[in-house]
Amino acid sequence: MLLDGQLHYYPSLLDPQQADILYQQLLQEIPWQTGHVFIYGREHLIPRLQAWHGDPGISYTYSGKTLRADAWTPTLANLCQQLNQLLGLQLNAVLCNLYRNGNDCMGWHADDEKELGENPQILSISLGAERDFALRRQGSSRQSGTLRLANGSLLDMRPGMQNHWQHSLPKRARIQQSRINLTFRTLYN
Repeated sequence: MLLDGQLHYYPSLLDPQQADILYQQLLQEIPWQTGHVFIYGREHLIPRLQAWHGDPGISYTYSGKTLRADAWTPTLANLCQQLNQLLGLQLNAVLCNLYRNGNDCMGWHADDEKELGENPQILSISLGAERDFALRRQGSSRQSGTLRLANGSLLDMRPGMQNHWQHSLPKRARIQQSRINLTFRTLYN
């Protein structure tokens, strides 16, 4: 338990062999795409591949783009169902990111879009290469800490975290392996 209980980290939700099998399934099963975002009125390619899956009619808007959910793949649907049963949640969508190597990254942000409600809970599964998850307080420009996300780990960003903290996945040039990150969430459309 970290950040006064707003962040829970489980380094071995899956054993390494399970995580590797799941990684390979998702690498083949998900229709990975190059995404775009609007920053300061200009469109930019995002430095990773992504996919958005969820229940019918679910859409998600961030950085000036609206994503309409593709149907669940069998593996993603199974994972979502297991997480809902395990934690008593009603997750209905997942944002999938494929970081091809250490040059792919995610900038500072909080998952605080209106579709997520006032105090979203977001579950993040990491598969593949270990990467740093950087944290800083909302309104600060200084990084407060880093958590190394292991293959097969689960990061539970509890209600309230997105209101007080920002996070990023910084570049790490020495990392040559890829990583899949699945962020399950509940959207209210």
